[in-house]
Amino acid sequence: MNYDSALDFLYNSMPRFDRIGAGAYKPGLERTLALSAAFGNPHKGRFKTIHIAGTNGKGSTAHSIAAILIKSGYKTGLFTSPHLVDFRERIRIDGQMIPREEVTRFVERYQSLNLDLEPSFFELTTIMAFEWFARADVDIAIIETGLGGRLDSTNIITPLLSIITNISLDHTSLLGDTPEAIAHEKAGIIKRGVPVVIGESHGAVREVFKQAATNNGCEIAFADTDMQLSGIEYHTDYISYPATPFGPIRGELTGKCQPLNMATILSAVIILRKSLPEISDKAVVEGLANVTQLTGLVGRWMTISQSPRVIIDTGHNPGGWQYIVSQLNSTKAATRHIVIGMAADKDVATIIELMKNIENAQFYFTAPSTPRAMKAVELAAIAGNHGLSGQAYLSVEEAYKKAVGNAGDHDIVFVGGSNFVIADLLNALQ
Repeated sequence: MNYDSALDFLYNSMPRFDRIGAGAYKPGLERTLALSAAFGNPHKGRFKTIHIAGTNGKGSTAHSIAAILIKSGYKTGLFTSPHLVDFRERIRIDGQMIPREEVTRFVERYQSLNLDLEPSFFELTTIMAFEWFARADVDIAIIETGLGGRLDSTNIITPLLSIITNISLDHTSLLGDTPEAIAHEKAGIIKRGVPVVIGESHGAVREVFKQAATNNGCEIAFADTDMQLSGIEYHTDYISYPATPFGPIRGELTGKCQPLNMATILSAVIILRKSLPEISDKAVVEGLANVTQLTGLVGRWMTISQSPRVIIDTGHNPGGWQYIVSQLNSTKAATRHIVIGMAADKDVATIIELMKNIENAQFYFTAPSTPRAMKAVELAAIAGNHGLSGQAYLSVEEAYKKAVGNAGDHDIVFVGGSNFVIADLLNALQ
C-alpha cells in the first residue's frame, strides 16, 4: 500500500462528517474504546493531554497553547480538525505533520486486524493520532474534539486540563437546539478532579458548567470574568496586550474574537503551570507571537495577499460571523468584496442577516466542492430574500478571481463562510 491508497481508504471506506454531515456522526464511545484497545490503548500512560471543546475558537486556542508548550521545550502533539489542504494537517508533533509513511503504516495495521467495528473516519483518525503520539514519545498532546464532547470519540482521555471555549448554536440537529442543551454535551469532557477552563459563558450556560464542575469535584475558571485584559490595541498584523500576568504580549492572531481566546489561553496556562513547570513567561510571550510558524495554523483572519488585500477566515456559524462582520467594518477599505459559500446544514439565514451589516459590500456567492455545499444559486436566492444582491459563481476560484478583478488597490477581498471554501481557494492558489 502507498500513501495515496491509504488516503483513498480513509476517505472512501468510512463515513466522513466533513463530506456528508450528520450521516457520518456515530455518537458513543464503544467503537473508539474497542479500536483503542486493539492498538494497545496508546493514550493510557504514554503522554499527558489537554482536551478542548467549544463551538468556536477551539483551533486557535489549541494551536496557541501548542506554540507555548513547544517554546517551553515540551515535545507537543496536536490533533485538530478539519484539515484544509492536506489530511496530515490534523495530526502534528512540534508543528510537523505526521509523515506519509506513518499514515500508510497505520492503515495497513488497521486492515490487518480485521476488526468488526465499522468506525467513522474521525474515530479511526483519532486513534491514528494517539498511536503516533505514543510511538513518537510526545510529552503532551492537545486534543480538539470533533463534535460535541460527551460522546465525541476523543473523550476517552483523562487530561491534565479541560477547556471549553464557548457555546453557540451549531450542529443543533445533533447536539441540541438550545445553548443549554449544547452546553450539556460540551460539558461531557469535564472529568472528575480535572480542572476546567470556560472561555465565554453567560446565564444558564454558565450554570450548566458550574453544576458539571461541582458534580465532578473539580476546579473551574471562567476566563471571560477571571482574566481581565486591559489596554488591548489592534494592529494590522498583531494585537497588543500590554497588561497580562506574563508581561506584555504581541498576539500574532488578529481576529476580533482573539482577545476572548487569549483570556482562555492565559487562564489555561496559569493552571497548566502547576503540572508543567517548564512553562516560562518568555515561552508564553514567544509562543503567542509565533503561532502560525510554530504550529502551522492557517485560516484565522489571515491575509494571503496585498493590493488588493485578501483576507480568509474559516468562521462558519453565527457566533463566528458576529466577529467577522465587526472586523470587516473596522478594516479600512473603500469597498469590501465578499466571496461567500456555505454548507447547506448551517444557519444560513441568520448569517445572511449578520452580513447585511457589512458596510460598502459587494457579494459573490459560490459553492465549495463538497457534497454538503449549498448551491451558489440557492445561497444567492436566500440572500436576495433578505435584501442582499450578488452574482452566483460555480466555483470558489471563479468567484475569487472575479472579486480580485473588480477590487481596487484600496479595497479588500474577504473569502469565507466555510472551511471548505478556504480549502478550495488554497488548493486553487497552490
